[in-house]
Amino acid sequence: MGILEFIQNNFMHVLPILAAAVVAIAIIAERANTLFRTYTIPNTEGFFDKVRELVSKGMMNEATALCDQEHGKPAAEIIKVALNRAHQPEELILNAIEIARNKYAEKITKRTAYLATIANVATLLGLLGTIAGLIESFSAVGHADPQQKAALLANGISTAMNATMMGLGVAVPCMVIFSFYVNKANRLVGELEAAGLMVHDAILVCSLGGEDRRASSERRV
Repeated sequence: MGILEFIQNNFMHVLPILAAAVVAIAIIAERANTLFRTYTIPNTEGFFDKVRELVSKGMMNEATALCDQEHGKPAAEIIKVALNRAHQPEELILNAIEIARNKYAEKITKRTAYLATIANVATLLGLLGTIAGLIESFSAVGHADPQQKAALLANGISTAMNATMMGLGVAVPCMVIFSFYVNKANRLVGELEAAGLMVHDAILVCSLGGEDRRASSERRV
């Protein structure tokens, strides 16, 4: 029995697995665009170095404009939030960074875990189809003529194995892609931490440098 014939003959058993596959494909496409395009800065280290240099020199407007060029990127948005509070006390700057980090970390990781859930559900749906196929085949064999038993049993086992194959065919790719997405999400969350620490340090350096310059000026006066 081919896979297309199996789907046609057992459409109601296959429908939940197909529905899980459609949902998985939608999540995979959305997360791929979000994690690898929308939220990723092409040259993160270079971007951080430029921001650090500008902030350390007190060029806050230029640093903010640089972040605007990466609009929508979580790391750039966190830096921008901190820059907007650069004139405020350190505690308020840290609070703003932490709030922004939690906000974007949630956006980065959302929906990814659904792929693992779909993989588990698809496996169980395949197992359910297998059991249903075996029950149906043994029930048919029990009431069939001896000459038909072998054919009915073979057909029922084929149906059962096709159900398992379809469930695993959805589950395995979901789990593999889930692993890639989790690794990418972890790297992006790590960039959020690095961005927050970097901009906070740069603001402190700028602030301390300004105080040193003012103190030196006062001594000269």
